[in-house]
Amino acid sequence: MADVDGMSVTLPNDLVRDIDRLDNNRSKFIAEAVRNELDRRRRGELRRSLHNPHPESTELAGQGIEEWTRGLPVEDTEALVNSNAGTPVRWVSGEGWVEGHE
Repeated sequence: MADVDGMSVTLPNDLVRDIDRLDNNRSKFIAEAVRNELDRRRRGELRRSLHNPHPESTELAGQGIEEWTRGLPVEDTEALVNSNAGTPVRWVSGEGWVEGHE
């Protein structure tokens, strides 16, 4: 069984009745609802982040991985980055990440 913490939650009577009509396990129902809401909020935060990237992220995306790696010590680039691997992508303002070189 997963680790659980007990807690008390106060809900309006009509909401509890609606839950009981749908599922006889209130805890399970509420846990699922909370997970769904947390996922929804995380997706919203990700969307906001993608539409308004941090200025340093935009700058780094504009430089490209190869230019970025030129600023690293040689021993780090060999261990961290293989610029020949993967799919080339670039940041296009208003569109986001797209495949291909400029």
